[in-house]
Amino acid sequence: MRHASDNGFADRRKAAAEAKQQLLKKFATAPKADDPELAAKLAERQANTAAREARRAERDRLKQEENERQLAEAAALTAAAELESKAEATAREEAARERIARVVADEAERKAERDRRYAARKARQR
Repeated sequence: MRHASDNGFADRRKAAAEAKQQLLKKFATAPKADDPELAAKLAERQANTAAREARRAERDRLKQEENERQLAEAAALTAAAELESKAEATAREEAARERIARVVADEAERKAERDRRYAARKARQR
């Protein structure tokens, strides 16, 4: 059984020609480059692009400032920790010196006591 709408060669040619005519008409009615409406749309697009770039630049600037603030904060924390560790090291050294001084003083005191006892024993023997 054949299709009811059997397109012959002439019908196909006619349809192709009509399609070409419609394409030509579409391009003929397209807005021209000097069309004020097209120029307005182009200006609007350019304004949108400029605004987008400005927002991106502002975002980048804010990110840069935040990064710099974080770096400064980290540097301050590092410096504070370094000062604290130096202070702790100094305190440990001072405590060690005091302990050594006490040991030396105790040793000198014991030696003096020993010498006193020795002298007293010699004095009793004479």
